[in-house]
Amino acid sequence: MTGRAIIPPGTPTPIAPFSPAMMADNVIYVSGTLPFDEKNNVVHVGDAAAQARHVLETIKAVLEAAGSSLADVTFNHIFLTDWANYAAINAVYAEYFPGEKPARYCVQCGLVKPEALVEIASIAHKR
Repeated sequence: MTGRAIIPPGTPTPIAPFSPAMMADNVIYVSGTLPFDEKNNVVHVGDAAAQARHVLETIKAVLEAAGSSLADVTFNHIFLTDWANYAAINAVYAEYFPGEKPARYCVQCGLVKPEALVEIASIAHKR
């Protein structure tokens, strides 16, 4: 493998075989991030905005562990379980990306735990 794993201090053991992120050639690929606590339980059950905030804070911590930030994000992959949560998730998303917005796509789908309402994966180019 040509990259290096990015694992922030205190990161729980993932529920599947993956790293929170990988960096190769100053590009950081953040794995799909769910609204999990340190024991991989879903937090803020039923609150899409709070789950989105938790996910974006987790992504922010992963990027900071790689010496990067949300300002370096160029692409986000967003997965949500119900289009009814789209506006709430977008409102929180806009807080975390206030300037030029990264490219992205958003797909409705089932997630690994039924209580999870949103998952986001990111790509950042470290400056």
